[in-house]
Amino acid sequence: MGYSSLAACVADLEQHRHLVRIKEEVDPYLEMAAIHMRVFDAEGPALFFENIKGSKFPAVSNLFGTLDRSRFMFRDTLDHVKKLVDVKMNPISVLKNPFDYIGSSMVALGALPWKKRVGSPILYGQTQISALPQIVNWPMDGGAFVTMPQVYTEDASRPGIMQANLGMYRIQLSGNEYVQDKEIGLHYQLHRGIGVHQTKANQLGVPLKVSIFVGGPPSHPLSAVMPLPEGLSEMIFAGTLGNRRFRYFYDEEGFCISADADFVITGTVYPNENKPEGPFGDHIGYYSLTHPFPLMKVHKVYHRQNPIWSFTVVGRPPQEDTSFGALIHEITGNAIPQQINGLHAVHAVDPAGVHPLLFAIGSERYTPYQEVDRPQEVLTIANQILGTNQLSLAKYLFIAAHEDNPLLDIHDIPGFLMHILERIDLTRDLHFLTNTTIDTLDYSGDGLNAGSKVTLAAVGKKKRELRKEIPLSLNLPRPFNQAKMPLPGVIVLDGRPFTAYREEAEAIEAWCKEAKSQDWDGIQLIVLADDAAFTADTINNFVWITFTRSNPAYDIYGIDSFTSFKHWGCKGPVIIDARRKPHHAPDLIKDETVERRVDRLGAKGGSLHGII
Repeated sequence: MGYSSLAACVADLEQHRHLVRIKEEVDPYLEMAAIHMRVFDAEGPALFFENIKGSKFPAVSNLFGTLDRSRFMFRDTLDHVKKLVDVKMNPISVLKNPFDYIGSSMVALGALPWKKRVGSPILYGQTQISALPQIVNWPMDGGAFVTMPQVYTEDASRPGIMQANLGMYRIQLSGNEYVQDKEIGLHYQLHRGIGVHQTKANQLGVPLKVSIFVGGPPSHPLSAVMPLPEGLSEMIFAGTLGNRRFRYFYDEEGFCISADADFVITGTVYPNENKPEGPFGDHIGYYSLTHPFPLMKVHKVYHRQNPIWSFTVVGRPPQEDTSFGALIHEITGNAIPQQINGLHAVHAVDPAGVHPLLFAIGSERYTPYQEVDRPQEVLTIANQILGTNQLSLAKYLFIAAHEDNPLLDIHDIPGFLMHILERIDLTRDLHFLTNTTIDTLDYSGDGLNAGSKVTLAAVGKKKRELRKEIPLSLNLPRPFNQAKMPLPGVIVLDGRPFTAYREEAEAIEAWCKEAKSQDWDGIQLIVLADDAAFTADTINNFVWITFTRSNPAYDIYGIDSFTSFKHWGCKGPVIIDARRKPHHAPDLIKDETVERRVDRLGAKGGSLHGII
């Protein structure tokens, strides 16, 4: 649908019963987020909050809460957009089937950004930061945040909308040391387009102009999170997906303004001006802690008539950004595999916090004249994956060969892990990258953005059958002697509370020597956890605990391990120490008092009766 505004989208969703209105007064401190999460968990509708304590502006959330609702919003354009991305990634497809792409090409040409100030709805009024809904999602959050922003910046050396970046980076509106209504915090991770723009502005000694758009047609926030091919403008993509050209103009101070947004916050980031930002409950399932991040000095806050504030809630997956990811995968299809020769599929595992764990399938074509029984080409592919855009944030990469099982599904978490464990040679097939960068939000390493990576590659025929039950003869030495089995070939052991790396490494090594005599046939992976029962209870718990609470170079051990010419391996099972470490960030824990308040909305007569 060619929505002209967020209000038009809300009306369409409501007409087709994809949205409900919450008429009761709700508190932006924790309660709105709790309502959102409860409805998301129930696979419920989008939510329109009519009455927000402390703000005259209404808000909407959970727009992208289900894949079906996302498809509904873009029902007229989704096929054209898929073809546009395919053309950008694989131009030869146009030459092979030119008539298949005529319509999509015309749609793209008609989606060029449109500079249009006259009659712009966004110029209706101005307000202050403190008048916006001050939504706080988690109890330890440092203040109110914008969680569905579109952050616009331009290249100081090549200004103009066609070289601009539109990204989704969280914005802290209040708290910490920010001067109310005059300063806000801008948080972005490594490997983001805005970082290039800020670096150039710093080199030139000029402030970076930043425009933050909130609301507008739903194609705009989706474009801000899309991993678009190099050279494909987010604004063109927004116009194509929304079937409406991205309308913009520059105000008197030179800031780019989205004419269709509901709110626009303008401001400047000066070189080397930072203030503490955070904490913030984030998508890995823990808080990102307080660190210095760029300070944005607020100039103006524009809004349209009857604007709607758009927000989401992030936390341990699945959340609304999980549905975002599913839609992005549907749109991009095989875009990333087309960038890397020999790559068939790659998947960031959502229950593991997305960035910590990747599954991939590649080809083994280096030795077609003989049977391939060891990783070769897949290791080349693995190195390319770990150097590509957001994929480079991964810590664990499990990669298999397409030829070994053409039907292997990267979305089948237990099946994929078992495929790897049935084939991997632990003396040879673990490959580490130490002292490198990881996700800014991941605190398993030894510093901000600092950690390690490991590739586990498995190629060839099955080498073993995985045990489906814990052997009765297994007599584990203390302190790791209480075992659970989350899936065949894997056991989780209760571990004593972690103290310090030197002491724990010595204890694990001593335990490995004692455990070496046990029968480990069919067991390939041991995970040490604070709560083995919780970790092994579901596959989602297992991958979340194992891969978010470990730093490969520090936390991987092995029974009968060795180092040969700087290559590490083990002859028995590999061990991942996924216990909590003193430097880890706290878990996200809901406020039970707020949860009980949410219950009233689901009672008879409440706005969410029959939904939660």
